[in-house]
Amino acid sequence: MKAPYFVEILARNGDVLHRHKVSELPIRIGRSYDNDIILDDAHSAASHAIVETDQHNQVVLRDLGSKNGTVFKGRRQSSITLDGNTIVRLGHTRLRVRPSDFPVAPEIADTTMHSWEGATPATIGLVLIAVFSLLETWLSDVEPFALIRYLLVLASSLAAGLLWAGVWALANRLFGSHARMGRHLFILGGALAVVGVWRAGSAVLAYAWSAESLTRYGNLVTLGIACAMIFFHLITIKPHHPRRFLIAATVLLLAGSGLVVLSNLQGTGRAADELYMSVLLPPDVRYSDNRSVDQFMANAAKLKAGADAARAHAVKDGADGDDGEEDDAGSAD
Repeated sequence: MKAPYFVEILARNGDVLHRHKVSELPIRIGRSYDNDIILDDAHSAASHAIVETDQHNQVVLRDLGSKNGTVFKGRRQSSITLDGNTIVRLGHTRLRVRPSDFPVAPEIADTTMHSWEGATPATIGLVLIAVFSLLETWLSDVEPFALIRYLLVLASSLAAGLLWAGVWALANRLFGSHARMGRHLFILGGALAVVGVWRAGSAVLAYAWSAESLTRYGNLVTLGIACAMIFFHLITIKPHHPRRFLIAATVLLLAGSGLVVLSNLQGTGRAADELYMSVLLPPDVRYSDNRSVDQFMANAAKLKAGADAARAHAVKDGADGDDGEEDDAGSAD
């Protein structure tokens, strides 16, 4: 390891918080002001550790008898050989030591899209949020038109969108150095637009071709869109970890889908969100073959027969239970 040396203070995710240049060994580390590297950590000792060479001319970090010790790979150790990638913990401080000849990774392509910043994505995102909220209100509105109701919906949806994007922008500022508020607003608005298109398109297809599964399990698709939105929020913060975030979003989708299905089973005894297709559109939209009245009545008769059999079975079981209780009472007398 070639001098000078660089002591890097690391965050929990491995990012470098501070980098200190030291011209030669040994390097004393601790909280007191006579150290080469001063730690702002109450859990570290005044003289916590020293970086020096051993008898084999290898660079090692040696603990100086601190109370909380020096931890490497989860184990407290008195001496650790350093190779430039070795991360140790002194108190609550994570650090590593690298020489000036340590090889760096090759330059990566810039995928941050600097031109897609600021007002443009923010404006598009806010417009998409506004359009989605107003259309949803209009489609479900069964009362006479009232401008104030739509204005309240618009204001509340924009406020909620700004709050959501603001939380992600704060995380982006903390973990990615830039807030990118506009991009997070655009991601939210884009996700809401996709949800709106999916709901409208699936309703039309379900009604036109009797594809009930599109409405009965449509909430699972909406959940998938929400997980995709979270994935894009995450890679906006850390664009170099797409695989890790894709796995996290997939796990979130599977867990959420399982909870939705289990909730449906517990509430209605069926995995679907609704017991029947509730979408009603003009007859001109329907392309599926119509069923005759006789066929409908035959299917209804089958349902009635099944319901009557289940009710009779329940009544019989109740009567048998009452007889058993009377026999137990007679035996007791």
